[in-house]
Amino acid sequence: MRRTPLLAAAPTVAAALLLGALTAPAAHSAPTVFAHPGVTVSRAQLDFARTQVQAGAQPWKGAFDQMLASKYADLNRTPKPRAIVECGSYSNPNYGCTDEREDAIAAYTDALAWYVTRDERYARKSIQLMDAWSAVIQDHTNSNAPLQTGWAGSTWPRAAEIIKYTYGGGWAESGRFATMLRTVYLPEVINGSNSNGNWELSMMEAAIGISVFLEDRTSYDKAMARFRTRTAAYVYLASDGELPKTVPSQNLDTRDKIVKYWQGQSTFVTGLTQETCRDFTHTGYGISAISHVAETSRIQGQDLYGTDVGERLRQALGFQARYELGTAVPSWLCGGTLHLGLGPVTEVGYNALHNRLGIAMTNTGTLTERQRPAGSNNLFVAWETLTHGDNPA
Repeated sequence: MRRTPLLAAAPTVAAALLLGALTAPAAHSAPTVFAHPGVTVSRAQLDFARTQVQAGAQPWKGAFDQMLASKYADLNRTPKPRAIVECGSYSNPNYGCTDEREDAIAAYTDALAWYVTRDERYARKSIQLMDAWSAVIQDHTNSNAPLQTGWAGSTWPRAAEIIKYTYGGGWAESGRFATMLRTVYLPEVINGSNSNGNWELSMMEAAIGISVFLEDRTSYDKAMARFRTRTAAYVYLASDGELPKTVPSQNLDTRDKIVKYWQGQSTFVTGLTQETCRDFTHTGYGISAISHVAETSRIQGQDLYGTDVGERLRQALGFQARYELGTAVPSWLCGGTLHLGLGPVTEVGYNALHNRLGIAMTNTGTLTERQRPAGSNNLFVAWETLTHGDNPA
């Protein structure tokens, strides 16, 4: 439902801002015992996907075939590690940025291929890619360093979790890989970012995934608290009040500052995100990171889908899906123009909220089925029809 633009008196605005900044939800604590594999995809989910592929069932068999035919599953792939990965704005300059992200996706792809096929060549290739980077990388530099670290740092633990906990052939350098995550990646992401919200959401996804692999409860709790505050400030719900919630460190203490940060949007409606009026692609990054963290948290025994995180994810998916499917854009929304292209980011949230919890999500469901099999965005999202499509585990 459309809300009229805010025309409130200053004391009301101040009260709303204070409430939004100070009432972030409490964090879920790390589990006493971590579940493995436990980053985005669980052993039970992997088993379901494997069974479906082996049975030739769709959409999983088609999704698996798509994955296996991709460049990421190439057993002749040569890793391209760098000591210093330098990434400027929009990856200009791009010194190792694409190589790092894609080698991480390849390691995850090979780990999934190993699990489904039990062909040890894929496990060894995944290990080769992870070992190549852990032997060399020292730092990320330039303006996009935090985001780059978040993207690659979200993918590496997914691969490592599957290999470490399901492959019996040994991984001699797993300790070195853990050291890489602890010393190169975690310090770059754990303290977050005051940039557009997709940055911090991806960075917290990385921090939480790394914390699971390292079994680092302190970092897990710190990242989860920051994640929940950012999620509440990224997706607007009418229950938030007249203005979106804010992240205290950003000092968004006037209505004008908030409107500017929300890409000039001054009418706030349920499901709108902080980057909707920027473009749907960056919005998709944020939505995807929210879904990945919620899924990891569920695997670790504390389900965020029943909290405001799940409600914000549901509403964000539904709002964006409606326009992605072709609904006419009203003049009050982003000046009447949207830049579409949400990406392959709906499977995880749709499966959790619709299939597992039984929530009606017609537009998200239509978009999800239209996009199957969901491939990779070549940044940090990969093969989610295979791993999460209609997956009851």
